[in-house]
Amino acid sequence: MGAVADAIEAKLTAALAPSRLEVVDDSARHQGHAGHREGGESHFNLTIEAQAFAGKGRVARQRLVHQALSEELAGPVHALSIVALAPGES
Repeated sequence: MGAVADAIEAKLTAALAPSRLEVVDDSARHQGHAGHREGGESHFNLTIEAQAFAGKGRVARQRLVHQALSEELAGPVHALSIVALAPGES
């Protein structure tokens, strides 16, 4: 993984203590589109499972992720696809 992906993983781990975390750099699929940068790390797919999401709706879950990654979303990350699950959900 690159520096941005590492930062995403570290910040989400610290903020939400996930039981499952998958960070996938999907930038290559967006070459030539808005927000793409040379070297990638501009578009990510994220799957995260955390107890912090239990009892929360989809928007509240995404807000928690966005809060943890505010610096990355204001800078190098152009797009972030989020699948946020509570334990036991699929």
